[in-house]
Amino acid sequence: MSVIPDTDDSTRTAAIGVRVFHRNMDIQPGATPTTSDPTTSGRSHPEPAGPTSVVLGAGPLSIDEVVAVARHGARIDLDGTALDGVAASRRIIEALASDPEPHYGISTGFGALATTFIEPTRRAQLQASLVRSHAAGSGEVVEREVVRSLMTLRLSTLMTGRTGVRVETVRAYAAMLNAGITPVVREYGSLGCSGDLAPLAHCALAVMGEGEVTDASGRTRSAAEALADAGLQPVQLAEKEGLALINGTDGMLGMLALAVEDLRMLLRTADVAAAMSVEGLLGTDAVFAADLQALRPQSGQAESAANLRLLLDGSPIVASHRGPECTRVQDAYSLRCAPQVHGAARDTVDHAAMVAERELASAVDNPVLTPDGRVESNGNFHGAPVAYVLDFLAIAVADVASMSERRTDRFLDRSRSNGLPPFLAHEVGVDSGLMIAQYTAAGIVSELKRLAHPASVDSIPSSAMQEDHVSMGWAAARKLRRAIDGLSRVLAIEVMTAARGLDLRGPLEPAVGTGAVLRRVREQVTGPGPDRFLSPEIEAVTALVQSGEVVRAVTGAVGDLR
Repeated sequence: MSVIPDTDDSTRTAAIGVRVFHRNMDIQPGATPTTSDPTTSGRSHPEPAGPTSVVLGAGPLSIDEVVAVARHGARIDLDGTALDGVAASRRIIEALASDPEPHYGISTGFGALATTFIEPTRRAQLQASLVRSHAAGSGEVVEREVVRSLMTLRLSTLMTGRTGVRVETVRAYAAMLNAGITPVVREYGSLGCSGDLAPLAHCALAVMGEGEVTDASGRTRSAAEALADAGLQPVQLAEKEGLALINGTDGMLGMLALAVEDLRMLLRTADVAAAMSVEGLLGTDAVFAADLQALRPQSGQAESAANLRLLLDGSPIVASHRGPECTRVQDAYSLRCAPQVHGAARDTVDHAAMVAERELASAVDNPVLTPDGRVESNGNFHGAPVAYVLDFLAIAVADVASMSERRTDRFLDRSRSNGLPPFLAHEVGVDSGLMIAQYTAAGIVSELKRLAHPASVDSIPSSAMQEDHVSMGWAAARKLRRAIDGLSRVLAIEVMTAARGLDLRGPLEPAVGTGAVLRRVREQVTGPGPDRFLSPEIEAVTALVQSGEVVRAVTGAVGDLR
């Protein structure tokens, strides 16, 4: 968190930076990193990277800081100067609370009840009632890293001094995160407008000492017990605080930040898988030449092509069919056009990251306290900007996976595999080889196409038609997380299939880069042979993909991928 004493909005907007880690590391603060997490169905995780603590001031978080706290358990420290700004803004709210004129969210009800004046003696009850009634989520429990990301982002907005909350409430949020106490948030409840109301309300409820949480050991228990054991006191909310804790795009934005992190790693993995397929299917690397790519100056395409050149450099397999005896004129699109598709997906991620950076620089609340002391209603809680790019990413994920599955299928068809046995089977007719692994990839790709349908084009009116248009950004983020998991599995099946294809090209050796991946895969999965139980092998290679091990195998051998 950048420490910026001046809370001027233009300064906050300017102080933006973005960096990334690897996916799905989800450890308790102070705990030893593990290789699996029950909230992510046993998926493997990379070693943590980046800062072990993050200072929250009045400036914006960066994507890497969100990931550090949400996924890697980084500690949060609060900047003293920013806390002074929080205290100053609270004094303005308290002055308005004593004003006989009604002020929305301070001395009135909420939403459709915005014109109802609330007596001072009832306002603490009003705030608590708001949180309790809005904590109405249903369904499966949301992943711990998602809840930590939305709490971190809400805390970031509180530290801007634009919400009017008390310093003690800010400190309570930071203390909960640092203690590893994670509110139980349910899958359904947010329409992505007026913020991610239900998910944020579940978090606010826990700060009040109510509802359920998981503690630092991962045990589900009452919030009151977990706070007491951690030496923390529940907060009794004062005027304006209930609204300030639940009005924000923090849930969908947190998932966007995590998705940007995941996809940057997976798109490098897609280049690795494509290079292994080009090599194993006796494709050509000539189409990836820098001068040909420069004829279409798309930045993501150039990066992907550079990766393919690095991965295939010096390949004896590619060199073996480079002479005039090779009669193939052009490779299929799934091989030849990999940089174009992977590059377009990269550019989509970059666009999504830009939107995320802007949102991370935002102070989203309603009403909001302006620098000159006004308390104004606004519509900045509407999640459309975030929802659109979440849907955009789901489209890119589906397309990259679709191309990967097509390369996998080419390995299994002897009419297109350039001399490999049908289905890469050991004994054709007796063994089925990797036939059904391709079915699995195809089934996932079909689902990814369904998940690519945008959530943000839908809207269901709520709150007696006061909230008559909503973003569905939370739903867009939830389906994107499922899509990213599917992409990692499709890529894993391609890597596993291509590895067997490379083995069957022996005694010819693969390139240094692809060979390093082949050796890493063989540490987990044996090579060609009679049919065996495939599901554990798919899961093992998926773990290598999701943990970033496939990419690290390459970087350890030939250097960093772009």
